[in-house]
Amino acid sequence: MNNKEVNLILNKYKRDQSSIIAILQDIQEHERYLPREVLEYVAQRLDIPLSKIYYLTTFYRAFSLEPRGTHIINVCLGTACHVRGAARLLDRLESDLGISAGGTTADLTFSLETVNCLGACALGPVVVIDGEYFGQMTPEQVDTLLQKYRKKTGKKMRSAIKSAKARKAQKVSAVKGAKKVKKGKKKRGR
Repeated sequence: MNNKEVNLILNKYKRDQSSIIAILQDIQEHERYLPREVLEYVAQRLDIPLSKIYYLTTFYRAFSLEPRGTHIINVCLGTACHVRGAARLLDRLESDLGISAGGTTADLTFSLETVNCLGACALGPVVVIDGEYFGQMTPEQVDTLLQKYRKKTGKKMRSAIKSAKARKAQKVSAVKGAKKVKKGKKKRGR
């Protein structure tokens, strides 16, 4: 996003500091995240401390400081969805995409997130992709659903998934190796 595009958004809100959340939402809608250089530019133009902008962007879960996928997948983990198998859906999505909740695929096609409730308890378990609700989901339906969105983007995912799974496997083995370190007694100094 160049400065001209940012200025268009700032002008839309008359460069009003009280519109900072709406400004950040518009930037994120355009970029799918909030790049640091854009936040620095906004802070300068609105005469707002950068620390205040970072406070807002880290306080509200809707904002992301990391690039997000073209398709945002939300899995409801509320009570009604949980008792109907939402955890199995999440496991299947993580496995198929090669990422954990909160992550984004290497090719930036999918971001996987969890939410506490989507307000569609009667449809549980619920998955939402780009605002489209899919109720009474089963792990077996996940593959078909992902294929639908893969076709929409026209991207081939197999190599990205394999590399993401390989990275995940490397992380898991590194964590397991770290856990094998001998635990010694901690000494307390005075």
